Amino acid sequence: MLTLAWPWLLILLPLPLLFQKQHKQEVAGHLKLPTTSTTQLVGTIHTKFSKRWYWLMWLLLVLAIARPQWLGEPIELPSKGRDLMVAVDLSGSMQIEDMVLNNQTVDRFTMIQKVVSDFIDRRKGDRIGLILFADHAYLQAPLTLDRRSVAQFLKEAEIGLVGKQTAIGEAIGLAVKRFDKVKQSNRVLVLLTDGSNNAGVIEPIAAAKIAAERGITIYTIGVGADVMEQRTFFGRQRVNPSMDLDENTLEQIAKMTHGKYFRAKDGQQLENIYQDIDKLEPVARNQQTYRPRSELFYWPLGLMLLINILLSLAKLPIFNRFKTSGGQL
Repeated sequence: MLTLAWPWLLILLPLPLLFQKQHKQEVAGHLKLPTTSTTQLVGTIHTKFSKRWYWLMWLLLVLAIARPQWLGEPIELPSKGRDLMVAVDLSGSMQIEDMVLNNQTVDRFTMIQKVVSDFIDRRKGDRIGLILFADHAYLQAPLTLDRRSVAQFLKEAEIGLVGKQTAIGEAIGLAVKRFDKVKQSNRVLVLLTDGSNNAGVIEPIAAAKIAAERGITIYTIGVGADVMEQRTFFGRQRVNPSMDLDENTLEQIAKMTHGKYFRAKDGQQLENIYQDIDKLEPVARNQQTYRPRSELFYWPLGLMLLINILLSLAKLPIFNRFKTSGGQL
């Protein structure tokens, strides 16, 4: 967007009119003799022509003084918010199709990708990190203000990428390790899983105890429906797809770290859970933005100087002889 830094300086535009009016009043008292001299007629036309250029130069000069600028697109400034890690289970059970998205049955991980991506996008001002865990826990994205990249990493993740088991304790331990590198921050871990700890080198409760000592708040989310119909040789049967979910351990982890345990049985519940987390851990500060400014005053100023140089050259004797000789030197 084009703008002026000092638009009030445009009031200088009519200033030459005051001097022109005063000059006419001084000349009005002098006696003028009628004449039909061709030289005077050409001189009068030349004077009127020159005045137009002088007015243009004055306009360009005032415009340059008013400092025209080009405002770029708004850019977000880093702000002090929370350091928030999201740990997502990529074990084999995440491919169970017991969730509904847009009236279609989808697997658990597809639903998590959609809801968690929306949650990440809302956390303006927070530094977000992403941990993926199955047989072991891996840091997919370190703490960063670049929310789009974190959401993209989650979108590109695949079930079974890091194994088929569930290392909940390792995921918590890795988050603690990453938080240790950050000082004076509100540390929050959101952990999603649909199973129980059956892999890794540290137990979930032991890892949660360390997290509590370091001042880390953990919100645990158990994912999976209670009832699901399956076709078998004996017909359709109702089964519990979440029978492996260790809710007792997840509740203990949340309680030990002053967090909260949530149960997500469908997509809508999962979305409501993240809205609740937004309320429990609101963004600490409104995101501030600034718009980069590019100075443009040198364009009208340069054009004014160019016109001035051309008019000065036109007054040189050599150019006057050129005009009177019909274009031949």
